[in-house]
Amino acid sequence: MALLTCRDLSLGYDGREIVSGLNFEINSGDYLCIVGENGSGKSTLMKTILGLETPLGGEIVFGDGLKQTEIGYLPQQTLVQRDFPASVREIVLSGCSGRAGLRPFYSRDDKRRAAENMERMDISDLASRCYRELSGGQQQRVLLARALCATGKMLLLDEPVSGLDPRVTAEMYNLIRSLNRDDGITVIMISHDVDEAISYATRVLHIGKDVFFGTREEYLGSEAGFLYGKGSDSHGGDA
Repeated sequence: MALLTCRDLSLGYDGREIVSGLNFEINSGDYLCIVGENGSGKSTLMKTILGLETPLGGEIVFGDGLKQTEIGYLPQQTLVQRDFPASVREIVLSGCSGRAGLRPFYSRDDKRRAAENMERMDISDLASRCYRELSGGQQQRVLLARALCATGKMLLLDEPVSGLDPRVTAEMYNLIRSLNRDDGITVIMISHDVDEAISYATRVLHIGKDVFFGTREEYLGSEAGFLYGKGSDSHGGDA
């Protein structure tokens, strides 16, 4: 059974449709890379999966017992968020808030989970540090640890290597690949770094004038894959 299915999905915001007719499904253990032109709706799709936006049409169906509150999310950061004055431990622990429900406090299990994910991301030594004092790569590891506190099944990552230098970018890609291959976590990642990002993917969703969904190999052999891959360096984030 598919972990997530999108059926004839139409997306937009402020009443304006930006993409329609999205049909695809993600199985447990998949690594989906979402690519496309600036403003094509990649981030809107991710927010709709999370329930932060309402689809203009169609539906999203979750399977295998997956709940929206059990999806880990690493969004694009704003300048204000990068300057957030909280400790690393506090930020990672906040990823457990969806599990806490109506409890006004974090349980012992929540704190254990946060500690495990900090160790997993090799940031345990930063636990007491202020988030805004960290490097960009360290901040992304903190946010990934936070996302992992929310899930054991699916991660949604919106441009997780944006602004990072090549060495840290490679480290982040390897971390994500390990979570997918070794831990069996399904990954859905938006990236404008097409050539690099899809080298890790099992499936690709291209959103634009034409919509493509298929395996990495099928995408690389398609017209969309050829044309967009060649011009990928000129594209940034999107709505």
